[in-house]
Amino acid sequence: QVQLVESGGGLVQAGGSLRLSCAASGRTCSIYAWFRQAPGKEREFVAGSRWSGSITRYADSVNGRFTISRDNAKNTVYLQMNSLKPEDAAVYYCAASSGSSYFSSDAMDYWGKGTLVTVSS
Repeated sequence: QVQLVESGGGLVQAGGSLRLSCAASGRTCSIYAWFRQAPGKEREFVAGSRWSGSITRYADSVNGRFTISRDNAKNTVYLQMNSLKPEDAAVYYCAASSGSSYFSSDAMDYWGKGTLVTVSS
């Protein structure tokens, strides 16, 4: 079994930065990704990466501002978020897939409980 625990959310002013962490335990998965869900909206893909680092994907809305990375020794995946905008406010979820090659929500096998990011204008 795989457990994912997010941390690092909080309140930040527009233009500021936050770094989210996702501590993973259990077996290593092939794909790790970040999703987010704002109030009244559907969950959406933000960023994803193969554990090997060979493939990385970003949503158009965050490309150039967010960076996904990992620390293999710590079994931790990070999401560095820069130049935050009010529309980035959401609950951010870490997710992982044990065998898929896709970054879609349906392809994820494991989910964390989420961490709240609030961006003030």
